[in-house]
Amino acid sequence: MITALTLLAGLALLIVGAEMLVKGASRVAAGFGISPLVIGLTVVAFGTSSPEMAISVSSAWKGEADIAVGNVVGSNIFNVLFILGLSALITPLVVSKQLVKLDVPLMIGVSVLAFLLSMDGRIAFWEGAILFAGVIGYCILAIRVGKASGETGEAIEADGHWAKDIGLILVGLVLLVLGSQWLVSAAITIATAMGVSELVIGLTIVAAGTSMPEVATSVTAAIRGQRDIAVGNVVGSNIFNILAVLGLTAMVAPAGLPVSQAAINFDFPVMMAVAVACLPIFFVGYTIQRWEGALFLGYYVAYTVYLVFAATEHEALPVFSQAMMWFVVPLTVITLLIVLARELKARRSRQGA
Repeated sequence: MITALTLLAGLALLIVGAEMLVKGASRVAAGFGISPLVIGLTVVAFGTSSPEMAISVSSAWKGEADIAVGNVVGSNIFNVLFILGLSALITPLVVSKQLVKLDVPLMIGVSVLAFLLSMDGRIAFWEGAILFAGVIGYCILAIRVGKASGETGEAIEADGHWAKDIGLILVGLVLLVLGSQWLVSAAITIATAMGVSELVIGLTIVAAGTSMPEVATSVTAAIRGQRDIAVGNVVGSNIFNILAVLGLTAMVAPAGLPVSQAAINFDFPVMMAVAVACLPIFFVGYTIQRWEGALFLGYYVAYTVYLVFAATEHEALPVFSQAMMWFVVPLTVITLLIVLARELKARRSRQGA
């Protein structure tokens, strides 16, 4: 009963904190003349990723490397498939051209980089330092490109009450972190009692729990019509998770961050595939339609089912794996290629006219 109440209380704090963070960050962005897209990619994205930072760093310090790594990889998969999928089902999301030209390719690039660094079974201190340095450069680049592009995003009204708005951001972040800690603590207690491995706990329950701020923030932003924040928050969070969270975690781990072979063989490739899938979907019409949101959600369900089947050695695992590998995935790839080809043809026709 206490565990269940802790979990519910954590969810409540996340929802309230997300509302305060989105409202405060949006007004500050408008007051400084910074586009909501850039704020979503930096301040909001990094703020909502602070639970991932806290959980991964503390887990690595305690020697629970699988939870630390699974949290980052699982959160990135969850962010795209679940959060963008759910947000797009609520309302079709508008995608900024900056995301397609800069931020999504960067997300793909840092995902591949993290995979390459982990291939020897460990992310060393100096490799973590390289990743962490990258987040500083990314922040500077995002702000400069945002200003140079002239994309202001969707209009947000500034109220001029700076102290109030900054207070909303700070209180919102505190509530998000506290709520995530309560939720994750309760979830780990439940999962451990069920005998699930640390890696699966990190990839699913901990990843989903620490991503609840992104869920609440992006869904709230979508409902409020601030769709630049809804999408930018996810992309920025994924970049931050790899560069800052994984980087700092590898730096504080006693002997570098060990990466299990299971994560290298399956979960890292899934994270890279999810990042790559964003590019054609975002590029077509610079929108995420409801059917694409449903596609994302469906794949997250399939991914979770696979993890559960694999963890429990379920007899249906071979059939499920074959169906996904030889039917569902190829069909999705073909569909995306057809949609992308039509979009390119339509754009050439418009340019020719």
